[in-house]
Amino acid sequence: MLHVLAVLTAAVLFGTTGTAQALGPEETTPLSVGVMRLVVGGIAIAMITFPLAARRIRRSPAPRPASAPWALAALALTAVALAVYQPLFFLGTARNGVAVGTVVALGSAPILAGVAEWALTRRRPTGTWIAATALATVGVAALGLAGGGEAGTDPAGLAGSIGAGASFAAIAVAQRRLLEAGWDPFLVVGVMGAGAGVIALGAVPFIDLAWLADPTGMAMAVWLGVATIAAAYTLFTWGLSGLTAATAATLTLGEPLTATLLGVVVLGEHLPPPALLGLVVLGAGLALLAWGARAPRDPAPFAVEG
Repeated sequence: MLHVLAVLTAAVLFGTTGTAQALGPEETTPLSVGVMRLVVGGIAIAMITFPLAARRIRRSPAPRPASAPWALAALALTAVALAVYQPLFFLGTARNGVAVGTVVALGSAPILAGVAEWALTRRRPTGTWIAATALATVGVAALGLAGGGEAGTDPAGLAGSIGAGASFAAIAVAQRRLLEAGWDPFLVVGVMGAGAGVIALGAVPFIDLAWLADPTGMAMAVWLGVATIAAAYTLFTWGLSGLTAATAATLTLGEPLTATLLGVVVLGEHLPPPALLGLVVLGAGLALLAWGARAPRDPAPFAVEG
């Protein structure tokens, strides 16, 4: 039960990302918010996960995996993908609203990850996967066709959300490979977070961070970094250690649910009927995809973000 609560708590924390940005200062930009989230989160996640990984590695009787070139490349890929994810995700929520931007990003990620896995492993997709992909595609299309300047209509915002989903998928595929090779999950997550933070530092001189002088801006940066990256990743990774991949995937649907509820209730966003239908259909596709993941060939769970 504790593992279930840990993943649910992580999903709820992830789901507050877009709303936290919306409640921050008006002069923020997707890039500046994403950069500060990574800088703060990278420092915090390194402080949390590296000691945990060191303790687990010392106590584990299993031999340490070799630092092969492909593994180092995969670790670097997760850091770069997380760094790219930030501005793309915030672009989507800024243009199309928190509810739609979050759901499109999260909804496209498992589909893109499935396509990437198919291309890499040559595993033939199942009927369940095909049906779930079709449902999710219809849901995304309904969101994109919502008219009248409402949520889900801005092409640049949709492209940003789908790009964030692609980055998320790259993280998932790379982490899956690393954990299958015996890498400690906390070490993998720590390297990803800290590496993305280092990358983000390179952008600091080129962005306007004047909004940090505003108390609401500083509070937003701390929340996004500590809560939605460091704490959420730590809880999610620990929770996955006691759950199947299917159960964890189902529990993480609490993230778009949280984002949608916060977007409508806290921010007063209005979703037109096509967008509401798209959310329902996309959610059905994600649920079917999670249900279909219950297979003996599922590898050990791996930690990925919303």
